[in-house]
Amino acid sequence: MTNWIDITQPLTNTIAHWPGDTPFSYNLTCTKEETGSTNVGQITTSLHMGTHIDAPFHFDNDGLTVDQLDVNIYIGKAAVIDVSHTDTITPDILQEHEWDKDVTRLLLKTSLPNDPERFPKRIPELAPEIAAFLHDKGIKLLGVDMPSVDPPDSKELATHHALADHGIFILENIMLDHIADGNYQLIALPLAIHGADGSPVRAVLRKID
Repeated sequence: MTNWIDITQPLTNTIAHWPGDTPFSYNLTCTKEETGSTNVGQITTSLHMGTHIDAPFHFDNDGLTVDQLDVNIYIGKAAVIDVSHTDTITPDILQEHEWDKDVTRLLLKTSLPNDPERFPKRIPELAPEIAAFLHDKGIKLLGVDMPSVDPPDSKELATHHALADHGIFILENIMLDHIADGNYQLIALPLAIHGADGSPVRAVLRKID
């Protein structure tokens, strides 16, 4: 059996965070020596830390929250494609690639180097027009190896909104440097956080022969 491959950014106390957002921290609040039985830890974090999903509520007050999302969106057949030869990803760029007709999840390997401890000042651009193209191809989930599908300084979040308008959900900050193009089984389940705008996930792939 083919092994599962982890494509998750590890959550560490040195992981980069959005400027001005809550950084990740983990510490022990009680040690086994103190309790006599167990170590007990706590975390403090933004919900958009490391590998995570955006719920529509993140950018739309009337959008679904994490606990309202269908978990089946985040489990199933996915295609990984390499678009690292360009910093502007358009429908024409995606048109250069083929994937199976039953693929409903697309993961983009971009030109941005994976460095979890550095928040990038600039990232490759995803043109909002890709949303209509992907919708016509039956894509329901778009994953990227970047902290966002829009520029870090964007206020309009045009690509977030375009994807949502076409029924496409968002997975961000996956790590694909070690992943070859092809078809995979994907699991990237969010936590069932009531009312939340996003959630960290543990994202894994298994190659489909």
